[in-house]
Amino acid sequence: MRAIFLVDNGSLRAQATLNLRHVAASLSELLGETVQAASLLHSNKIPAEEVDGIPATTLGPAAERSAEQGATEIIVLPFFFGPSKALTGYLPERMATLQERFPHVKVRVAQPLVDEFGDNDLRLAHLLADNVRDKLQPGAKPHVALVDHGSPIPEVTAVRNRLAGQLSVLLADDVACVAAASMERREGDEYRFNEPLLENLLVSPEFKTGPVILAMLFLSPGRHAGEGGDIAEICAAAEQQHPGLSVTTTQLVGEHQGIVDILHSRLRQALDDQRFLLDIPAIA
Repeated sequence: MRAIFLVDNGSLRAQATLNLRHVAASLSELLGETVQAASLLHSNKIPAEEVDGIPATTLGPAAERSAEQGATEIIVLPFFFGPSKALTGYLPERMATLQERFPHVKVRVAQPLVDEFGDNDLRLAHLLADNVRDKLQPGAKPHVALVDHGSPIPEVTAVRNRLAGQLSVLLADDVACVAAASMERREGDEYRFNEPLLENLLVSPEFKTGPVILAMLFLSPGRHAGEGGDIAEICAAAEQQHPGLSVTTTQLVGEHQGIVDILHSRLRQALDDQRFLLDIPAIA
C-alpha cells in the first residue's frame, strides 16, 4: 500500500493550498490513484474556513497518518521548479523522523518539475510560451521578463536561466527579447547570481519605454505572486516612475493545465526507478 503526496513549500495564503489541491485532484484523475495535497510548512496555520472547511495539512503529520493506516511506501512529488533547500535539506530530515517511527516504510522522492539530469524536456518552456502568447497584442513586440522569487541556491537560479533561454527560442520574433529576473535576493556578493532584480530590470533603458510581459515563474498565488502581492507592487512602482512603461502579467505556471502532464511524468519516473528511493541513513 502506498500514499502519494503532491508537496509544495507551503504558504499562509489560502489560494496556494486551494491551487495545490486542484492540481492534486487533476493528477489523481489522470493517474487513477489518489494524490494528496500537502505542504512542507506553514499551510496548517490557515483557518479551515478559508480552505473550504477542510484543514490544510503538512507532509510530516500526513505521511505519519498514512503509515499508521498501513502505508508501506510514501511517494513525495515535489511541486517545485528545482532543487531548493526545502527538498535537499528539510525534506530528508522530516522523512528520517517518519522512518524512526515506521522503519518498514520506504520513501521515494520524485524529481522537481525541471529535471536537470534528464532529457531536454521543453514542456515547461512551452507552457510559459503559451502564457506569454495569451497576452500578446496584435502588432506589438513586447519585452518579456521571466521572473521567479529568487533563491540562495545557484542550482535553482540556473533552472530559471535555462527556462529563459528556452523561452527566448520558442517566442523567437514574436517578442523583442526575453530576460530573466528575480523578485528579490539576499544581501551579499555571493548571491549576485540572482541579478537582475525585477525592480531594476523594469526601469532599465530597454524595458522602461514600452510594453512588457511578465512571465510568472511561480506555481501558486500567495503574498508574492497573488493579487496585490509583492510582484504587483514592484510593477506599479515602475509604471509610476516611467509613464511609458506598461506591464502585463501572465497567469502562473501552476495554474496551467499542462503542469499536470509534467507532474505525471515525474511521478512515473519515480515509481519505475529504484534510484528515487530516499536513502535516509546516507543523507541524515
